[in-house]
Order: sequence, then structure tokens, then C-alpha cells
Amino acid sequence: MKRFIEGEDRTQVTLLPECLDDYIGIDNPVRVVDAFVEELQLQDLGFESAEPAVTGRPSYHPAVLLKIYIYGYLNRIQSSRRLERECQRNLELMWLTGRLAPDFKTIADFRRDNGVGIRNVCRRFVILCREVKLFSQAIVAIDGSKFKAVNNRDRNFTAVKIDRFQEQVAQSIQRYLDTLEAADRSHSVDMQAKTERLQDKITKLRQRMRQLDDLKTQLKSEPGEQLSMTDPDARSMATSRLGSGIVGYNVQAAVDTKHHLIVAHEVTNESSDRSKLSAMAIAARAAMGKIRLQAHADRGYYNGRELKACADAGIAAYVPKPLTSNAKAEGRFDKADFVYIARDDEYRCPAGQRAIYRFTREERGLQLRRYWSSACPQCPIKAQCTAERRQTYHPLGT
Repeated sequence: MKRFIEGEDRTQVTLLPECLDDYIGIDNPVRVVDAFVEELQLQDLGFESAEPAVTGRPSYHPAVLLKIYIYGYLNRIQSSRRLERECQRNLELMWLTGRLAPDFKTIADFRRDNGVGIRNVCRRFVILCREVKLFSQAIVAIDGSKFKAVNNRDRNFTAVKIDRFQEQVAQSIQRYLDTLEAADRSHSVDMQAKTERLQDKITKLRQRMRQLDDLKTQLKSEPGEQLSMTDPDARSMATSRLGSGIVGYNVQAAVDTKHHLIVAHEVTNESSDRSKLSAMAIAARAAMGKIRLQAHADRGYYNGRELKACADAGIAAYVPKPLTSNAKAEGRFDKADFVYIARDDEYRCPAGQRAIYRFTREERGLQLRRYWSSACPQCPIKAQCTAERRQTYHPLGT
């Protein structure tokens, strides 16, 4: 292999073999993970088996398993089986664990049994970031992500799904009954055997229909009238892709905009983000130890009550207003065409007229300020504005 960079002979024995530490760069993130975990008081944080048992087979120290868990989180390795394989072949994990390779069940059990301890470690990490002044800007971005649960969609039930399933079962029963009726007119031996099989199928389908009736009754006592058989807390949720959905959770996260660190998170089973803005912003502010905070979110968080709650708590929330009006699609003026003049508390319409404040009323718990102009009935472009007798405008309800 001339003129190529050649590797070493795999069978070559060296007098002074390289140590494992030589393979890990001085700026490798696993060194930070190792230093961070070694400084934790795991027993105080709520980890089980932090103190070894006097008898029995020695167990893995929780610090070793926590390092594996954090490494998997940083490198998007969620499966305990994959983490087991990585411990056997990944140099970074070998360095991190001292060449220990726990089996997948040990890793999975640690993650299952130490939820409180892992959450406390997350809080301790946020406190560390605050102590080293990483949250200097006090600006967070809030968003939600849909995480799939282990519950299959076929084992998640709503009233609509049960009605659809029952309709399918009823159609199958009717189809089998029609086949049985045809078999009665034929007296062949083969048709007699087929009739027995059809009778068994009809019996099972009727049993399935009774089970669905029981599920429909059970749904009435379930939160949100939704039932997940494998993972009871999971809920059916729509995703950003049109016409798709999952059975899972809505995980809310507030992220520091400078270093992209998650400072607060919450797992919910509510599909919508609309009621989560103030709670996440207040939690992020408490975690960062700030008095004032800027919170940025997408239009899915736009809610008058939530924005007011943020303002009352001293949090500046920046959320774009959703475009819910269909006026522009129908060829009329959009809300953006009407300019609010704060100094005079008036609106200026596309025709140049002023809509003045008239009164305030309550609608669905929101205070709505009503505005209109006396020139609306005679306006030459009224058809492009509204089909009503007069046009009214109102700002955000509070």
C-alpha cells in the first residue's frame, strides 16, 4: 500500500501500551460529566443503593449508572440495550465507567427506580449553571414537544374510536350472518364446517362488542374521557404533521437562549400549549434566580389570561398573535389593516376614519373593549370591511 497512510498491525505488541485516558481529549464533554457526578452527594439526592448492602453480591455504584444515563441523554441514546452495547465498545463510556459494562436490565431498573434522584440532579445542574453565571441574559425560549409513549394507538380509546370500532364489528357480524344464511341454503359437508367456524367468529365479535360497551362506560370516569390501556397517563395528541398523531406526552421546556440549556421542564398529557406559558416562565425565572425575565414562545402559546399572568409576575412575554380571522381569505381587510392609536385610544381604518371606544363587555371571562365609527354605514368600501351594519374592533381581551 504505497503512498497511503498505513495503520498499525493489530497483532503488534507494544512495550508501553497507551492508557485509556490518552484516548479522551482534554476538552471532551465526558470529563465534565465525570467531574459533575463525582461531586454529587447521591444519597442526599434520593438515589437508592447509594450505601452498599452488607451481604449479597456487590452492586454497581449509582454514580456509574448515572454517568451512563447522562451520556445517553447527551448523545441521544435512549434504549437501555443500546447503552449496554455502547459500554462494551465505546471508548468514551469505557473511560467514564472504568470499563464497567452493566447489562440493559440494570440500566433500565436504575432509570425506573431513581426518578426522584434524577430530577434532583437536573435541579443541581441548573443551580451550578446559575452559580457560574451562565444565565446572565435572563431570556428563555419556551416550547413543547410530543414524546411517544409505549402505548399503541390501538390500545388508546375515545368515544369516537369506540363508536368506529363498534360500527366495524357490527358490519363484520352482519357479513358473517349473511354468509350463514347462504350456507343454510346449501347442505354440503364443506359448508357445514364453514358454518361452525363462522359461528365461532360471531361469538367472538359479540364478546368484543360487549367489551367495547364496557370501555365506553369506563370512559365517562376517565380524565378527558380518554383511556390508554398500557400507559394510563398517556393521551392521544395531534402532531405538527397534518393528519397524524401519537399517543404520548407533551413535554414543556424553557431553554436559555445564550447557552441553550434547559432551565425548567414539565411533562404533561395536555395536547395544547395554550395554558402553559405562565407556569413555565415562572418556573424558569425561579430556576435562574432572576427577578425579571423575558420569555419567548410561538403563537401556539397565545392566550390572554396567560399573558396577563406573566405581566402580573413581572415577566415580559413575547408571543405572536395567531391569525384566526378568515377575512383576508375572503377578500376583505385583515385586522392588520386597522391601526391602533394608543395616544387617543382609537383605531384608524383603511378608509382613514377613526373608530372610537364605546364600551367594555365580558365574553367567556375576558374583558373586551368595543370600538366603531359612525361613518361605517356610508363608507364606500364597507363591503371590503364587514358584512355587518357597523364595524367594531377590540384589542386583546384581558
